[in-house]
Amino acid sequence: MLTIRKLRVRYGRSMNALHGVDLDVPDDGVLAVLGANGAGKSTLLRAISGTLRLHRGLVTAGTIQYGETRLDRLDAAQIVRHGVVGVPEGRQIFARMTVAENLRAGGIAVKSAADRAAARRRVDALFPLLTERANQRAGLLSGGEQQMLAIGRALMAGPKLLLLDEPSLGLAPKLVERIGEAIREIHAQGTAVVLVEQNAAMALEVADQAVVLAVGSVALSGAAADVADGVHQHYLGAPAQEHKSLARWS
Repeated sequence: MLTIRKLRVRYGRSMNALHGVDLDVPDDGVLAVLGANGAGKSTLLRAISGTLRLHRGLVTAGTIQYGETRLDRLDAAQIVRHGVVGVPEGRQIFARMTVAENLRAGGIAVKSAADRAAARRRVDALFPLLTERANQRAGLLSGGEQQMLAIGRALMAGPKLLLLDEPSLGLAPKLVERIGEAIREIHAQGTAVVLVEQNAAMALEVADQAVVLAVGSVALSGAAADVADGVHQHYLGAPAQEHKSLARWS
């Protein structure tokens, strides 16, 4: 579905953030992108989503191919219209609007009323709590509920590829587990996912494939289970079979 080759990204005139990154997102698959703070994970998502310019960033080389379309030649709005939708780090919900208004905003570019209704049913099934809180101001939701709303709002646009930036950030373990379950369900429904996470345990449990970024380059890549073993052997010095204990990078 998505093929990235030799991608280079720079901030300002001299800060190089990505150095020739190659990766592939399989059709209807989940790709986990792991790495420490500053490794280039969020920069990668910004490049895919076309939002680098908002952060004074620029793709200086390489290609981002989505099917027959070169995403690196499009702006953010065009990329969303092609079915690539992101959920930024920190949720970024509209705090003064209700839950229902946030969801309607997510589907504002969808022309078909039937498609919007189908998307809303999908969100309601994934996150029943949002249905119960439909008329509540979004800023009054808990952190976990706001994350559900942020994902639900993105799903209202009917994405074929969903970009998630640190969805478990600041959440309690039970809520992290619920977000992981939701990602599995989204994947099972036919939406591909790129999941940027510092919570490697959760990410590797839900992902099919994984890459590890280190200082803007791909250090490890492959099947999620193999990457989990590699992370422990090369980064943590632990036996490969102990990968289930993998926690956070920070």
